[in-house]
Amino acid sequence: MNIALWIVTGLLAAVASAGGTIKMFTPKAKLAQAPGGRWTATAGAGVIKTLGGVEVLAAIGLILPAVLGIAPVLVPVTAVCWALLMVGAMITHARDGEYKVITANVVYLAMAVFIAWGRFGLEPFTA
Repeated sequence: MNIALWIVTGLLAAVASAGGTIKMFTPKAKLAQAPGGRWTATAGAGVIKTLGGVEVLAAIGLILPAVLGIAPVLVPVTAVCWALLMVGAMITHARDGEYKVITANVVYLAMAVFIAWGRFGLEPFTA
């Protein structure tokens, strides 16, 4: 189970890192034209960049605490926070009629729930 949790955690961290980096460094007009990017047309540039920063921090929070052995409980806590972010993303995409994008959000939500469930209960990091 530990290996499966690490694989899913690594995949989710890669998704978070990529999505966050894109939001932080891609111009707002280009993001609005991308699939699933309709929401950026009504959001401020600062909001988009801040959300990108939060996603990059989530990627770090999913991996670094466990690797360094410093407060590894932050891994499942970060997964719970990511799950909440995905609920918000699903609501936003549904509001904009971008239903195909919601499928990816559901997958990322399921990955985060699996990580939180596994690291809080089945295979917690031990000190």
